[in-house]
Amino acid sequence: MTTILPHLAASFAERFGGGPDCVVRAPGRVNLIGEHTDYNDGFVLPAAISVETQVAARRRDDGMIRVMATDFAGAESQFALDAPITPDPVQPWADYVRGMAAVMLAAGYAVPGADLAVAGTIPRGSGLSSSASLSVAVGTALSALGGLDLAPATIARLAQAAEGDFVGMKCGIMDQLISASGIAGHVLLIDCRSLDCTPVPVPPDMAIMIVHSGVTRGLVDGHYNARRRSCEMAAAALGVAALRDADLAMLDAARAQMDATSFARARHVITENARTLAATSALTDGDLGTLGALMAASHVSMRDDFAITTPAIDALVAELQALIGPQGGARMTGGGFGGAVVAVMPVARAAAVAADLTYRTPAGDSPDILIEQACAGAGLL
Repeated sequence: MTTILPHLAASFAERFGGGPDCVVRAPGRVNLIGEHTDYNDGFVLPAAISVETQVAARRRDDGMIRVMATDFAGAESQFALDAPITPDPVQPWADYVRGMAAVMLAAGYAVPGADLAVAGTIPRGSGLSSSASLSVAVGTALSALGGLDLAPATIARLAQAAEGDFVGMKCGIMDQLISASGIAGHVLLIDCRSLDCTPVPVPPDMAIMIVHSGVTRGLVDGHYNARRRSCEMAAAALGVAALRDADLAMLDAARAQMDATSFARARHVITENARTLAATSALTDGDLGTLGALMAASHVSMRDDFAITTPAIDALVAELQALIGPQGGARMTGGGFGGAVVAVMPVARAAAVAADLTYRTPAGDSPDILIEQACAGAGLL
């Protein structure tokens, strides 16, 4: 069971005096398969995991929000709810807090003033959704303080809007939805058009291993948004609302109507949607061999068609696949350009795979390795 981080409670008391009205948590996530399919109205297969963001919160009556990040040496940001909310050029991490308040107000919710202290255990730059976790945690805290009783899917939509419209990273809904709505012991097959979530039990003999490459990722610098624009161009050339509605025959027929880059990006999305549905069936059947083969194919597609891996990530995936063998597999997880690799394997193999891994980060260090289980979504502690 998750417990309140000791330094969070201590930092809140030191900065704001007394204790918080509530403490909330929102988990990070790992996506087993289905990369860059979410903003194309496709399918994804993520799990909420044990690393998380926690927010200690206390209501204020003066319409101000003050927030402190305990993991950034107590850095602070504050803003008024009755004035235009703008980004903080000095503390950019606070833009996720500001963005949540801004989109909640714009949606008509009575957001209360608050003192907030934030802490977390998600490795920075790991691709395990620290930004979505922070946004969902803040939304959950403000909902609790204001007595708003917002549903998890509503908080997820607001968090997506905060990241896309305020921070400027035009992400899909996957990260926010799994952080808000995760189910312990299950991954979720998410239909990113309808937002239907189908729980899929994780076999008890399957281990989920996450290995942080040590290559720090950053997506707001344009890579992610450029991929999204290519997908939108491809969908327009195909005459469909989103690439979820296309198949390979349609893509081949329209090849002359799009540039080579958009064609390759679309091929990744179309084939990745099919792989995600097939992986769901394999997981349901406990077929680690088929699941691993699909994960390997997903990585090749991300590397060659979507061009979002790095040489270090490719090397890490290749070594993990060799160590795991036919009963499992590995692939990059997350938006790309660094971050983490996810692998599945029999529980009995996990310790040996972790011990035998020779990969070193660009700094020459052994990588951080997490053996995870699917956890519950955001909520009060």
